[in-house]
Amino acid sequence: MTTPASLERQHTLATAVARYDELRMRDLLAPGGDDLSAGEQPEPGPLSGPETLELLALSEVIARKAGYGRQLTVRSARAAGASWTQIGAALGTTKQSAWEAHSRWIDQQASQRSAYGHQSMDSQQAAAARALAGNPDNEEPA
Repeated sequence: MTTPASLERQHTLATAVARYDELRMRDLLAPGGDDLSAGEQPEPGPLSGPETLELLALSEVIARKAGYGRQLTVRSARAAGASWTQIGAALGTTKQSAWEAHSRWIDQQASQRSAYGHQSMDSQQAAAARALAGNPDNEEPA
């Protein structure tokens, strides 16, 4: 069965996007049944059932990988001295919303490690990330 979890292990963000684009373009460009003469086979053809599920799962993989990369970049921005106001503006949101999303991400990273043994933040790394994140009302990183 095609799932985001199975595809996430197979693809980087770049390869997931490339495969997604390939399937999406085939889906968009495939002629409909009304566009074909009798007996004519569509080229390259509509997506099969498994391919449509792969396309759907790939969209979730892309969203997850992009979200993870976004939070790593937020952490880098804080480490480089960016304020939460600046980060919020770069994300098209408020400083509070940006800080809350980043704080949730830190908590998820810490809980994944303790619950599943995934390679993510241990308690010391999570504490350091929370210290760097600081408070949205304190404009300067710790």
